[in-house]
Amino acid sequence: MMRMLNDNSNVMPVVDALRILADLCCGSQIVVTNQGSARIWPKLRRRPLDFHYNPSTMSGAIPMAVGLALAQPQREVLVISGDGSLLMSLGSLVTVVGSGVTNLTIVLLDNGLYEITGGQETPAARFAVDYAGLARAAGFPTAEEFRDLADWQARATDVLALPGPRFIRLVVSATPADYLTGSTPPLAEQLAGLRLALGE
Repeated sequence: MMRMLNDNSNVMPVVDALRILADLCCGSQIVVTNQGSARIWPKLRRRPLDFHYNPSTMSGAIPMAVGLALAQPQREVLVISGDGSLLMSLGSLVTVVGSGVTNLTIVLLDNGLYEITGGQETPAARFAVDYAGLARAAGFPTAEEFRDLADWQARATDVLALPGPRFIRLVVSATPADYLTGSTPPLAEQLAGLRLALGE
């Protein structure tokens, strides 16, 4: 019998999972969020190097993060995206490895939903898709997954220190509705702040 991945009995609260990550981010790290995470992250912390990429396109955050990692090899780049976005661009995993970047971490928030377009299930929602296995097959030296919040909290620091590029799948609950009603900061404002923080 196939297990539904968005069964709330075996997932982490998404805000709590991201709060652990936000608490561990260092000052010089670039963070790119997308879709649901772009609504949550600004409420956890705000700084110029946090870029919330949320135009009317999905699957663009990982390619953008690869470009930033190539352009800023002295900085760690963290990109947080959803399973719906990754399913639209699975080839981006191969692109990451092919680019040769090691200063990049992909955090996949897997809740089996297209949250921003109305909460529809993704094609993978009813099946045990091994996203970490896909990342390993693409050549990621580090590919881990977490379902339990205490386990994620206990191991997050060590996993983020493993060789890059890194892929971390977090099986999470749906984003609370009150987060989805908010908008992300204006892109032009964010870009200006990011360029200034990068010294461009």
